Amino acid sequence: MIRHTVAFRLKHAEGSAEEKAFLDAALILTTIPSVRNFEQLRQTSRKNSFAFGFSMEFENQAGYDAYNEHPVHTAFVRDHWVPEVEEFIEIDHTPL
Repeated sequence: MIRHTVAFRLKHAEGSAEEKAFLDAALILTTIPSVRNFEQLRQTSRKNSFAFGFSMEFENQAGYDAYNEHPVHTAFVRDHWVPEVEEFIEIDHTPL
């Protein structure tokens, strides 16, 4: 299993219609067959400047690779992620 997580800050104002539209648009990622347990998360700690997180799981490396190359993912990155995300960090884990 691979757990893919990303913490990020948007260019949009907190609570704005643009922020909501971005989060709504991200739900399209759940339509990719290899995506499991997709979650949208709001940061509660003041230990970093990231406001949101996405978390999802993949059964194996093949599922993760299929996600990265899937046209729904690449379109989301092109149309929303690149123009709307200010800063992010991506972390991928496998269980010990």
